[in-house]
Amino acid sequence: MTSTGYGETQGAKIGCIGGGNMARALIGGWLKSGVLASDLAVAEPNSALREALAGDFSVFTTESNTDLGARANVWLLAVKPQVMRAVCEPLREVAEQVKPLVISIAAGITTANIQSWLGKQARVVRAMPNTPALFNVGITGLFAGQDIAHRERELAHSLMQAVGPVTWVETEAMMDTVTATSGSGPAYFFLLMESMQRAAVAQGLTPEVAKALVLQTAVGAAHMALNADVPVAQLRESVTSPGGTTQAALEVFAAGQFDALVASAMQAAQLRGSAMAKQFGEASC
Repeated sequence: MTSTGYGETQGAKIGCIGGGNMARALIGGWLKSGVLASDLAVAEPNSALREALAGDFSVFTTESNTDLGARANVWLLAVKPQVMRAVCEPLREVAEQVKPLVISIAAGITTANIQSWLGKQARVVRAMPNTPALFNVGITGLFAGQDIAHRERELAHSLMQAVGPVTWVETEAMMDTVTATSGSGPAYFFLLMESMQRAAVAQGLTPEVAKALVLQTAVGAAHMALNADVPVAQLRESVTSPGGTTQAALEVFAAGQFDALVASAMQAAQLRGSAMAKQFGEASC
């Protein structure tokens, strides 16, 4: 299900636990969308990252997650899945007092995992942005449980929409598929670009020319797919002349079972997301 509504961020005090690239992208997007720097704070153990965030965005920074939690009623958990439990458990008492809306961007870690560590008073929304968010052209998949109020859902939507479109899924299990599709997806396209550039160089182009041709072709194809009113299959067919060069290339892809290979790769990513929940979370629930 795709949602197109805008949430209201007024009154939200937003705390980012973790100050890495994704938190930086979101902070930049929030400030551009009208969120005040005074309503933002970041907890980050790395002093160089803290200083850079404070200098670039004029936001409050701290190395203490507990201090951060007490300042905010919306918590963005922007830490790796393997450290999520260690980050959350010390915040349980603060969460009981603040009763925050918690937005987690960690792959695999479930809402039940997070509530087992923070307590049931934490209302958890799972989000899976992707790295193009760094350039405000990402997309985020979101899931909210039944305990999330409509206003909280709108707020999560509005916050994540600051770095690109947002789409909602109805079941939490689908978040692993979101991760396999869009969370990991940029790497799939990068791999294809790498392979095309290498092949072009092997056929005689300079690396610079090969790069320019491949990257602009990728941009153009994505732009066409986003703006056309027809399925991508029809776009593919429209540039594939019978007996032509494109058909010759596509026949090689088909002979190599390209569809099956992509499906297997995405299934591996989806299964890894499920396994991460068990490895890093479910044993504690």
